[in-house]
Amino acid sequence: MNSPSALSSGRPLTIAKRLIGTPSVGPLLVLLAFGVIFSLTNPRFLATQNLSIILQQTVIIGTLAIGQTLIILTAGIDLAVGAICVLGTILAGKLANSGYDPVLAMALAVLACTAAGVAAGSLISGLRLPPFIVTLGILGIITAALRLISAGGAFAVNDDFLGWTGNTIRLHGFVVTYGVIIMLLLYGLVWFLLNQTQWGRHVYAVGNNPEAARLVGIPVGRLLLSVYVLAAFIYGIAAWLALGRIPNADPNALQTANLDSITAVVIGGTSLFGGRGGLMGTLIGALIVGVLRNGLTLAGIDPLWQDLITGILVIVAVALDQLTRGKR
Repeated sequence: MNSPSALSSGRPLTIAKRLIGTPSVGPLLVLLAFGVIFSLTNPRFLATQNLSIILQQTVIIGTLAIGQTLIILTAGIDLAVGAICVLGTILAGKLANSGYDPVLAMALAVLACTAAGVAAGSLISGLRLPPFIVTLGILGIITAALRLISAGGAFAVNDDFLGWTGNTIRLHGFVVTYGVIIMLLLYGLVWFLLNQTQWGRHVYAVGNNPEAARLVGIPVGRLLLSVYVLAAFIYGIAAWLALGRIPNADPNALQTANLDSITAVVIGGTSLFGGRGGLMGTLIGALIVGVLRNGLTLAGIDPLWQDLITGILVIVAVALDQLTRGKR
């Protein structure tokens, strides 16, 4: 017969193990710790206006990180995420400024972004080329195309529809943009796909072991293609959110988006080795980056030091993932 102490300690121990094993718990604790530290060092940090700014500043990278999460879950990586998003802003802006219906212009821009995902997914799934090399090549191609399309310069995009995602609404004193709402809806939708559908279970299976997934009948090639296509479609939506955030199409914009999106995913607890992690962790990771940069800015810390601290966080997150992976 079990002793009372064993009975009383067994359940909490089990719950504790489950919590520790949940990838998003660690990032959540880090986010709360940063929040406490910055609120104690600067009373402006917890001001409603400042919290609204943090959320708004997270929109672009937070949305791009959704697609990056899908790809990293399959043990891949996307180095063209920023370039694809900028392609969407340039095309939508050019078409709208040329007299095209803005809705059609944005739709064609999202379609072009999705086509880039079709190209990447086809090369990776069909020819089994490494995702790193394929997306690096697409990055170079799109970067050159952007300079040709825009003639090397930025231009203003003043259309109301293209900038609609930057409009704000007030919720009990908390100001949010429509872009923030769209980002959160995308997180909810893709979370449902990953956790409540067969497609999502296959994504995790392929990330864990693609050969084993193939042997049990999962169409690995078609699954990888669908992941890259969906990710690129989300990058196209991010282009619309970017135009709402900054009504300007610049071929040199979002140069650090590749690193920032990967940072959000990794800090959020998704394994670079694939098959482990989730979108809730990515959202927390994006908020961690936003909170860290905002808090350090309020403290008067130089942006170079902010990049240094963010880089250290990424290395620590990858090291912890490697250690936990080895133990499993």
